[in-house]
Amino acid sequence: MADNSKTEDTASDSVEAAKNASDKKEKLADQVMQNPQVLAALQERLDNTALTPSSYIETLPKAVKRRIDALKQLQVKCAHIEAKFYEEVHDLERKYAALYQPLFDKRREFINGEAEPTDAESEWHSENEEEEKLAGDLKNVVVIEEKAEAEEANVKGIPDFWFTIFRNVDMLSELVQEYDEPILKHLQDIKVKFSEPGQPMSFSLEFHFGPNDYFSNSVLTKTYKMKSEPDKTDPFSFEGPEIVDCEGCTIDWKKGKNVTVKTIKKKQKHKGRGTVRTITKQVPNDSFFNFFSPIKVSADGESLDEDSEFTLAADFEIGHFFRERIVPRAVLYFTGEAIEDDDNFEEGEEGEEEFISILS
Repeated sequence: MADNSKTEDTASDSVEAAKNASDKKEKLADQVMQNPQVLAALQERLDNTALTPSSYIETLPKAVKRRIDALKQLQVKCAHIEAKFYEEVHDLERKYAALYQPLFDKRREFINGEAEPTDAESEWHSENEEEEKLAGDLKNVVVIEEKAEAEEANVKGIPDFWFTIFRNVDMLSELVQEYDEPILKHLQDIKVKFSEPGQPMSFSLEFHFGPNDYFSNSVLTKTYKMKSEPDKTDPFSFEGPEIVDCEGCTIDWKKGKNVTVKTIKKKQKHKGRGTVRTITKQVPNDSFFNFFSPIKVSADGESLDEDSEFTLAADFEIGHFFRERIVPRAVLYFTGEAIEDDDNFEEGEEGEEEFISILS
């Protein structure tokens, strides 16, 4: 009987202890739930969970998920149609490039002094025309005017036209070193050539140089290879043609004129005899003309290191900028008008973003 009594007392104590523990948990839970910060954190977590698209999709019935998969199949087909659209756009670009070319040829002639524009061709009413006329009227010394006219008559074409564009555009000026400048002053024209029908999509930049003391090439080329098809592993990422690789050319530098390398002297000490000798070594040098020796994309799909990927992406951006902006609108980058337009457009975008954020 005593043993039964002890067992009952122990069981009673256990129940009581469990009840007390439960009461403490409930009390603690009540205290926690009354804390505004805890409630806010829990609510935010619930809201985020509710707003996650993937979590919502998972709650849908199987039949609805099946229909969503069908929509994705349609989306992939749309991406392939879009790829065909961009292929036809490339064909149109090639067609209209042929129409632009006679105008660009005449531009080259005016720039390089191969031809003089007629009065009709040179007629242009600028915003500062009245100010320029007034400034001209103030020149009352005939001798100075005659001297200026004589000097002006000796100027051929538009000196340093392309070099000035390089200097005006930040993206390009960052690449140009001081020792590149004398070479770029020999740059006479830049052309864009599109791949022929039936060939893989690509475009080439041709940099035409006059005779100079640095290299014997008359034309330096850079070809950008493009892809206009959805990725098989991620078709929904397709947003139009993308540059996937590029090829430069060999520059035939004249002796001692290669600005893409520099010669350094290095001392070496013989381990046994302790004698010291001086050796010369060529190492890479910063230069715009490295543009024609780009990093190669691995054919087997091997990934590049982070620095190489950044350099390649910057290269693609520069090539695209030459094609889309510099070559078609060269005179406006020479005068700086296109740069002002670009700056105003960027400011407008920022302003719009700020306005939208205020409204939201």
